[in-house]
Amino acid sequence: MYQTIATSRLYEQIVEQIEKSIVGGEIKPGEQLPPERELAQRFGVSRTAVREAVKALSEKGLVEALPGRGTFVTNSRSQTIRQSLDRMIRINQLDGVEHLIEVREILEPEIAARAAAHADEKDIAAMREAFAAMEQAGENADAYIEADLDFHLALAEAADNPLILALIDSIVVLLRQHRLRMYHVHGGPLRGQHHHTRILDAVARHDADAARVAMRAHLQQVTEDSHKFQADDLPISKPSL
Repeated sequence: MYQTIATSRLYEQIVEQIEKSIVGGEIKPGEQLPPERELAQRFGVSRTAVREAVKALSEKGLVEALPGRGTFVTNSRSQTIRQSLDRMIRINQLDGVEHLIEVREILEPEIAARAAAHADEKDIAAMREAFAAMEQAGENADAYIEADLDFHLALAEAADNPLILALIDSIVVLLRQHRLRMYHVHGGPLRGQHHHTRILDAVARHDADAARVAMRAHLQQVTEDSHKFQADDLPISKPSL
């Protein structure tokens, strides 16, 4: 039914294909979409891109995500787009970057701590998979960033709180754009992996205090790299995702 995605704007292309299936009657109202991991495999994209696509479909009123049950095609054909956080802040503005970093500093250390306390083997395996994908990305910025997003998504899932997951989902566009900028700071990905190693190790040991400290150190690195980016005024191409 679906075609593998190989070009830019991944989530928009996923939305287009699924919406076409719904409008064309291939997927009926009330039917359930395949699980997130299965969709990611079918489309050949990251879980984060799939989650972003499902969020966009939900905003269009085409699907509804029911906690603990899955995502279902709705009976409504409403195209009303709900306001979301990623439309309130423009990441290319200085204040938008600072606000995003502040939100991450408030949320993510405690998310990491909760993840360490609640993570099961499946959660830890998802983090390891994302970490390995970052290691294998080489100089492929898009691949590294998608894996980075998946790593933090796995942390949010492990925290075992649906509101935390919803908050992270609401700012994923901002997170992607900001990570693209940080990727181009010299040594940024290498420093990021150093901190991801410490976070992963703490979560795998179920050490909440160590996970909190490791995440704070990571966000300090993000802040420093953000300042380097602005000071150097690095050129950057438009995100392809």
